[in-house]
This record gives sequence, C-alpha cells and structure tokens, in this order.
Amino acid sequence: QVQLVESGGGLVQGGASLRLSCELSRGVFSWYVLGWFRQAPGKERVFVAGIARDGGTVYNGDSVKGRFTISRDNAKNTVYLQMNSLRPEDTAVYYCAADHDTALHTEARDYLYWGQGTQVTVSS
Repeated sequence: QVQLVESGGGLVQGGASLRLSCELSRGVFSWYVLGWFRQAPGKERVFVAGIARDGGTVYNGDSVKGRFTISRDNAKNTVYLQMNSLRPEDTAVYYCAADHDTALHTEARDYLYWGQGTQVTVSS
C-alpha cells in the first residue's frame, strides 16, 4: 500500500516561509509524477504545483509562481514545496499527490495516491 505523509505545515505571519515535505512509502519513487494541491475552507481542492519524473515543473498561475517552488529528491523518496512570501490567502490544507504516469497532471482526479494533508495558516 502506497502511503504519502506530509509534514512542515504550521502557523506563520505574512511574508514568512515554510517548506512542506511529503514522503512516499513503497514503490519506485522516481516512477511517480507528484503534485501539491490546497483546499481552503468551503472551497474546492485546487492544483498548486506539479513535478514530472524528469524534474519538469508546472505551477498554477500567477498566484504562486515565483513564490512557491516544487522539487523532488528521489534518493529520499520525498517531494517538497518551498513557500516564500506567504500571504493570508495561502491559508489552506495542503495535500501531496502521486501517480504512475509519464505525463504531469494538474487535475486532482488524475492522481491515484493522496496524503492526509497538512494545515498552513498565514496571519496578516
């Protein structure tokens, strides 16, 4: 059974940084495409960033591009989301996701495995 375990969330002030980590257990990590999603209270889960098997990345629009960076360490079976210059509107539960594929996904329905989520709260 593949499991994803996120860590690194917390309560920070606006302008601060956080690094989220997500470790995958079982399977060949390098075969997975990986993504980060977030879900604010009362809203749908939305794509934040994704990273392909070859390290190629994609981000969701201007809201996070330039502030957030996704990366992967295949030796540690871990995907990261470095979040800088955090804003109150970044407050959400952040989820990592994984799937076997060669193509990078941006839709939640295309990911097979999900972590339990980690809360990020940014105060103004």
